[in-house]
Amino acid sequence: LIPVLLFLLLLFLLDSFKLVRTRTLVAAFVAGCVVALLAYFINTLLQKNQGFDFRFYSQNIAPVLEELLKASIILILIKQKRTGFLIDAGIYGFAVGAGFAVVENVYYLTVIPDITLVTGAIRGLGTAIMHSGATALLAVFTVGTLNLEKKLYTGLIPGLLVAIIIHSVFNHFYIHPALQTILVVILVPLLLIIIFKFNERKLSEWLETGFFNEADLLSQMKKGEFTLSKSGKYMASLKEQFPSEILVDMYCFITLYLELSVKSKRNMMLAECELPVTKEADWDDKVTELENLRKAIGKAGELALAPLIRIKQRDLWSFENNK
Repeated sequence: LIPVLLFLLLLFLLDSFKLVRTRTLVAAFVAGCVVALLAYFINTLLQKNQGFDFRFYSQNIAPVLEELLKASIILILIKQKRTGFLIDAGIYGFAVGAGFAVVENVYYLTVIPDITLVTGAIRGLGTAIMHSGATALLAVFTVGTLNLEKKLYTGLIPGLLVAIIIHSVFNHFYIHPALQTILVVILVPLLLIIIFKFNERKLSEWLETGFFNEADLLSQMKKGEFTLSKSGKYMASLKEQFPSEILVDMYCFITLYLELSVKSKRNMMLAECELPVTKEADWDDKVTELENLRKAIGKAGELALAPLIRIKQRDLWSFENNK
């Protein structure tokens, strides 16, 4: 039961930008426990009613069902804007898998009272890390494609297939279980750490470049210099395409978006430096106002503003998580 929790703690400590919220992490772990119980009842029901051989079922059907159930939690986290980067997505995914694995291992402890040290190590270091790693990779695939501004399914489907294949191959035991466990316990954490370090570097670049560009544009707007800039001239060219009231909403949307984006990036950089993060009392109201303005300008307005600002999944995440 302990190894997978230690690995989860290790990943949590690797989050230098403090992207992961403890409350969401605990919720993801508990959700993994819940879907493990659900999987147990569904698996038992299907096996009894359909008469599947246990080995065939565990190798070919259970991986599909269990990875689908775990993927549903990742989808909920994404839809609720609880995750926006590869780092936090991977950690939350690992937490879901860890919750699933802990419940599954508790079950095996009850049905195998005289469990040996070798069997316990294989389940604790092998199966548990496999469950967690597969879901973490699924989350990384899905959020990664969203950050590239692609459709959700373009990352979800490949990520789900990878998770199912990893799970199924593990359950087939093509190689000795002990060797398989050693490979899993080395490769899965190593792969996640490499992904996190790569993403951390990209995240630093995004923060620094985005912060200064957005701060400069916001400064122009507040000083009344916006109309003289190329951005302002582009905005003026939209008069022929949109009614005046929509243009006003678009201008307000840009201003508020830039303000929230600059402040959220500032807080992320402060968190990385372990400095106090500034919390604003009216932040929730501003996020709500931004959502209302986004609805008012519509998709056409968003597309028209794309040359000035690109609304990205990670930005929306940062707004929600600075509340």
